[in-house]
Amino acid sequence: MVKAHKILVITAGGPYAWAIINALALRFDGLEVALEQPESKATFLKRRARKIGWLQTAGQFGTMFISRFGKRFAQARTNEIIATSGIRTEVAPEVTLTPVSSANDGDCLQLISTRRPDVVVLAGCRMLSKATLSAIPCPVLNYHSGINPKYRGLAGGWWARATGDHENYGTTVHLVDAGVDTGDTLYQTFLKPHPRDTLLTDSLAMAAASRGMVIKAVEDALAGNLAPQTSQLASVQRFHPPIWTYLWTGVSKGYW
Repeated sequence: MVKAHKILVITAGGPYAWAIINALALRFDGLEVALEQPESKATFLKRRARKIGWLQTAGQFGTMFISRFGKRFAQARTNEIIATSGIRTEVAPEVTLTPVSSANDGDCLQLISTRRPDVVVLAGCRMLSKATLSAIPCPVLNYHSGINPKYRGLAGGWWARATGDHENYGTTVHLVDAGVDTGDTLYQTFLKPHPRDTLLTDSLAMAAASRGMVIKAVEDALAGNLAPQTSQLASVQRFHPPIWTYLWTGVSKGYW
């Protein structure tokens, strides 16, 4: 165990996030989790519609709706990932949790000011505002379920499979800036897609295989050895696939 360091993880929770956080908690002493409260669907949809329009937003919501009720069909693959990797998809009881309203609200900023962490790690939380970033005096790292910069945003694994770009199926740890997954890359893990993975299991499968990468990145941050890298890949922000794209890809290519 590495002692005498303070690590703050900000997350909204979820199986893949807990898989990463539990791995960090096993490796590092002094880890605390700032647990965001869920964002309302109405707020999420309004923000998304302002960015890409209501038609695309409605299509993406359709995919999210289907995915919610499709979890039972993905349970066998989920169980397989858990059994073969040994991950925990719920927070371990020894992990210190501190509820916050949002990563960008005053209670989270107060927690950061009080705890004075040596590194902040993001794993499945809201995008940090410029004001929040400027108030954090230590390195801020993000674990991302996709290969940056080509699969920034959401559903990076699904988009890599759906476009046949299997060589860029994987995950990234990067420094956080004000953009959407646009910070400099620190580490990436390239994986071979499992034929049974879907939009519902990609993130969990990738997290199970990426725990060591995240631990290494945090070790580097604590030691002052961060070494950002550049990429020649095109930079594209991804969203959930709209329902018509998701269904067509599933039927025509078998990528669900």
